[in-house]
Amino acid sequence: MDVMKGSRPAIILLAEDDPGDQELTRRALQEWKISNELIIVHDGKEALDYLYRSGKFRDPEDSPWPDLVLLDLNMPKIDGRQVLEELQTHPSRNRTSIVVLTTSQQEQDILRSYDLGANSFITKPVRFDEFLSLVQTLGRYWFEIVVLPSKAVCQ
Repeated sequence: MDVMKGSRPAIILLAEDDPGDQELTRRALQEWKISNELIIVHDGKEALDYLYRSGKFRDPEDSPWPDLVLLDLNMPKIDGRQVLEELQTHPSRNRTSIVVLTTSQQEQDILRSYDLGANSFITKPVRFDEFLSLVQTLGRYWFEIVVLPSKAVCQ
């Protein structure tokens, strides 16, 4: 399925330190057959390096700007809250959709995530079938319903 309405595949940046959750996300996207490129970073530092194109992500050809960021809150080095806080000043921040996808259900995490500019806050389901349904719903919403800016505008 070409989810970008006749254009390029979606670029999804997954900032997730748990290998099991990384694999669940990859499998859910494959199961849905969503046309995408899934880029996985393992902590908040790598997420910021990717988005700021620093370190091993310097080359824009190897690190295309994401259409959607799936951000875990509880990661090593720099957590998802710090990533959101840092990105508030990034020039392209308002052109990038960030979905917090985390195990947290704490009201303070929900409020802080929205205060820091998250577009959505979703608690991860435990069961694979529920996770699959969640990823499908996310894909439909962000890539079939929502109109995103073109790739050239975001970089």
